[in-house]
Amino acid sequence: MAALAREELAALAAIYCGPEECEVLAVSETHGITFRIQITVKELLDTDILLKLLFHLPVNYPSILPDISVNSDQLTRAQCMDVKDKLLEQAKKHLSEPMVHELVLWVQQHLKCIIRQSTAVCSEKTTLSRGAGTEDGIWILFLHLDHMRAKAKYVKTVEKWASDLRLTGRLMFMGKIILILLEGDRSNIKEYLILQKTSKVDVDSSRKKCKEKMISVLCETKIQPQHARYNLTFEVKDYSTIDELQKEFEAAGLATLFSEFVPPLLK
Repeated sequence: MAALAREELAALAAIYCGPEECEVLAVSETHGITFRIQITVKELLDTDILLKLLFHLPVNYPSILPDISVNSDQLTRAQCMDVKDKLLEQAKKHLSEPMVHELVLWVQQHLKCIIRQSTAVCSEKTTLSRGAGTEDGIWILFLHLDHMRAKAKYVKTVEKWASDLRLTGRLMFMGKIILILLEGDRSNIKEYLILQKTSKVDVDSSRKKCKEKMISVLCETKIQPQHARYNLTFEVKDYSTIDELQKEFEAAGLATLFSEFVPPLLK
């Protein structure tokens, strides 16, 4: 791992040293550093905005842009995505130099403007596309299932849905963890969710057919331009270790998605 990334992380930890302000999630010589910075933007729209920024610095950072994830209970998902897009635009201006602190300072200064623009654009899109059934681009859906009692039937059903809806991705098993990662058109992603929640896809403890009631939607979002669609088929895969599962996400350019949602499932 580049010494530059380690030095930057140490500097950030010194700056954001309050409780939960800077948290290291993963450090790997082969996969890079993943950490979360939590900041509060004061006096924004008459309230304080708690912003959680997740950065993944790949091994070749800063020659390669970091992956960034943005979350906030005070902002909508669309607003968080707009903040993320703006941060990635800024990151391109700092390529080949340490940039995380600059990005954090920039978002503190410009968050109010981003939210106002996001609200205006969202309103305009709603007016122009009211009644439209789809959104351009490829979307990703990330699901967690609690269990499968009728595993063979369940797997075949998921494979059929994915095929019928032209969705690609993975049905992943790692110990007791069951994950579904899907990529495809927005309308087909939505249709899959409806099928998943309304069809009798499993059996209950009495072996009677039942609907899926123990499903969690971990993430549903449009794939960003820097993450080209990588799946060409839908596959069912078993992983013996968490490292194998992590490599699957990293190979897809989805290391941030893994770091944000999978480790909590292990607790």
